[in-house]
Amino acid sequence: MPAWKSLLSVLALAGSAVACAHHGDTEVVPEHEREELLKKWDQEWSFSGIASFAHLKPVKCLVEPTEHYDIAVIGAPFDTAVSYRPGARFGPRAIRAASARQMSGTSYNTRAGINPYQSWAKITDCGDIPITPFDNGLAERQMYEAFLELGSRKTVNAAPKGDKSIGAGHPKLVTLGGDHSIALPALRALYQIYQKPITVLHFDAHLDTWNPVRYSAYWQSEQTQFNHGSFFHKASREGLICNSTSAHAGLRTRLTGVDDGDYTNPGPEQGFIRVHADDIDELGPMGVVDAIMQRTGLDPEQPVYLSVDIDVLDPSTAPGTGTPEPGGWTTREFIRILRGLEKLNLVGADIVEVSPAYDNKGETTALAAAQVAFEIITSMVKSGVSENLGGWYGRKDEIAEAYEAKVGKDEL
Repeated sequence: MPAWKSLLSVLALAGSAVACAHHGDTEVVPEHEREELLKKWDQEWSFSGIASFAHLKPVKCLVEPTEHYDIAVIGAPFDTAVSYRPGARFGPRAIRAASARQMSGTSYNTRAGINPYQSWAKITDCGDIPITPFDNGLAERQMYEAFLELGSRKTVNAAPKGDKSIGAGHPKLVTLGGDHSIALPALRALYQIYQKPITVLHFDAHLDTWNPVRYSAYWQSEQTQFNHGSFFHKASREGLICNSTSAHAGLRTRLTGVDDGDYTNPGPEQGFIRVHADDIDELGPMGVVDAIMQRTGLDPEQPVYLSVDIDVLDPSTAPGTGTPEPGGWTTREFIRILRGLEKLNLVGADIVEVSPAYDNKGETTALAAAQVAFEIITSMVKSGVSENLGGWYGRKDEIAEAYEAKVGKDEL
């Protein structure tokens, strides 16, 4: 066939396609038909639908600048800063899949007395940051710019209680990791947004405050300092962390050298207090909560970032992680601790180091991470409710009165 005839054929097909598309775009569905369709098909089962977090509406927020929210779930699929087992780049996908039984109509949280997905806050799954796996320096910058952009958007709804804390008017980000190094660009972004050092509450088997020379004193570059064990060291040196209110919890890692120098050597990382995994035997979960609250306080002008490495859990519970350490907390113990921290002034959070390739057939690591995210989101939403919901499985009055008697009404 001559070239000109081929071209005419292509143009004719293209014209037909455009005509069909135009016809479809102008078709209007009558209102009564729309209502009937919604009645018949506007529903999902927990095992159906697109795998967004908790069946939330998925939006690529980074390419939709007019998309606003009160809380955003964002994936950070990055794992090229690990020191042991990689694979956490698949963590966001696994956590979203594991959240399938969290549905808007069936997510009333009995301990908190609230359904976070049917309350005042607009919660959106903002998709994933498209992070390069080839250049960690570039990945750092991509994550920082994404967190800064998403955390600087306008909120949709005002909290009913008229929140006057430093976090009011700013959306809160719940990040699904990814390895733990993602916390560094997140803290940089929060520092820019709030213009002050951030209180860090860090749940982990490991300190993550290591000086980068711990890994190699000889082979050093600017980029070797960005890894999932040294990001808090780097953040402290940059002045991003409030050294008088931050805390580690769940620690049980081995230290370097022949003594406890990692605990006692002077350095910016010494601003954290340490609650060890073993401490739960003497203190119990609520004793751990009390130790944390005494450190962080409830200052409405001090922003708090909650960073959860899933290896805070024992590997019998959560084997799907990059650096497992025996002797950790159970999922039940950890969730109980999180539930005791609902009054913290959270401005952001992450759940990291979920590496699904090492998970078991029951996907218990991903399930635990999804539940942790649910508890954090619940606390973020509940903090903005004006009514005293009490909580703890319907015992509202009893618990509220006991708490008031313990901490005093002025602190509530």
